[in-house]
Amino acid sequence: MTRGTLIPETVTLHVPFHIVKRGGRKEMQLPDRVRPERTADNTLVKALARAFRWKRMLESGEFATIAELAEREGIAPSYMTRVLRLTLLAPDIIEGILDGKQGPEVTLAKVLEPFPLTWQHQALQFSL
Repeated sequence: MTRGTLIPETVTLHVPFHIVKRGGRKEMQLPDRVRPERTADNTLVKALARAFRWKRMLESGEFATIAELAEREGIAPSYMTRVLRLTLLAPDIIEGILDGKQGPEVTLAKVLEPFPLTWQHQALQFSL
């Protein structure tokens, strides 16, 4: 670049996208032909980690009841029960969530709702 070359002061870049609301949060939606690299949903990963940690603590006998463990953790027993239910998810669904391969419709609120116990029916409900 030589000294005599003019540099424009403004550069305009057009990026086609629109904002959609999913589960109370805003998300940028790109055109169909553009596929961003997927990343794991930290909220879901954290919930899975808690669920398996709490399950291990209950199974080891460290805590006798869910109510006792919930009191120690400072959360409601009903919430703990819903999170503990995540340990019943099919292994491929758990792996998909950890790898970030879940669809945008798979949110923490969605997986905390009652889901089928059979892994085949879970696969239909949580498409990965």
